[in-house]
Amino acid sequence: MGIRVADVSKHFGSFRAVDDVSLDVDTGSLVALLGPSGSGKSTLLRLIAGLEEADGGRIWITGEEATTRSVQDRQVGFVFQHFALFKHRTVRQNVGFGLELRGWTHGAIRRRVDELLELVQLQGFGNRYPSQLSGGQRQRVALARALAVQPRVLLLDEPFSALDAKVRKELRAWLRNLHDEMHVTTVIVTHDQEEAMEVADRIVVMNHGKIEQIGTPAEIYDQPASPFVMSFVGAVNVLPSHVPLAAATAEARAGSRTKGDVFIRPHDLDLHRQPQQGSVPAVLRRLTHLGRDIQAELTLASGEVVVAQLPRERIDYRELKAGDALHITSRDARTFVPDFVI
Repeated sequence: MGIRVADVSKHFGSFRAVDDVSLDVDTGSLVALLGPSGSGKSTLLRLIAGLEEADGGRIWITGEEATTRSVQDRQVGFVFQHFALFKHRTVRQNVGFGLELRGWTHGAIRRRVDELLELVQLQGFGNRYPSQLSGGQRQRVALARALAVQPRVLLLDEPFSALDAKVRKELRAWLRNLHDEMHVTTVIVTHDQEEAMEVADRIVVMNHGKIEQIGTPAEIYDQPASPFVMSFVGAVNVLPSHVPLAAATAEARAGSRTKGDVFIRPHDLDLHRQPQQGSVPAVLRRLTHLGRDIQAELTLASGEVVVAQLPRERIDYRELKAGDALHITSRDARTFVPDFVI
């Protein structure tokens, strides 16, 4: 087992940042801690790293108990959100800094730094300073520095959140490829659902200091364990069960009447010009072009607003305009009731 967390808690005054959490991270896997601000994901990461001291529980890293060990003794690589590079040191000096502290010879440091700069695709940048690099390049230097000391596990605290969307997407693909090459046990903290789905083998969804669900990206999205998970991971329409669109779809799926809210993904809604079996009327409020997809915001006869998202080829969007009368059908829905999930 790469990392094991057992019944770990951390309080800041009366605030329970991490509340009796247990988690296993397989050796060589890449796991994402996903949740909103204040959910406890960064605190849990810092507890694993030894940057925070747990109030209770135990932590193992690669089979050895690390609960009371110092940060240095845990042998983890940690990458922060804002790079934390030394401004007056070159790229080469930043990457090799941890090796200097460990007493490596100059020749060994040079060889290791050259190897890492090639790994993170920064050959030829060794003599530049951080101010001469782009944000994406600086974050790759930070990752190289974390990997230089050959850590037993790699911990990343929202490493791409300070970057623009295009660079974030590029670095996500790069990180996944890097992990597939190195197989270092890795935990990444993120509040970005797309990022977690794209890079992780498994996702740990956290809320209010507790774990809501652990699973593969497909399991988290297709089989959410709670209303919170379904609402947080991916877009969703939440409708009262008495609304005709919700009632008809939920009954068809469950085989009986349901109570409580009904959750419908935008991509499970279809739009029609004419009434269809099981359809409900709606008025188009707004049409948004999302590249290959079209997003339609509609008002139901009951007053609720829903969002549908569908590929361009599923409807002739060019003739649609605000105020048009349409009809909606739903192909899937999910309801949650206490101690039971439909």
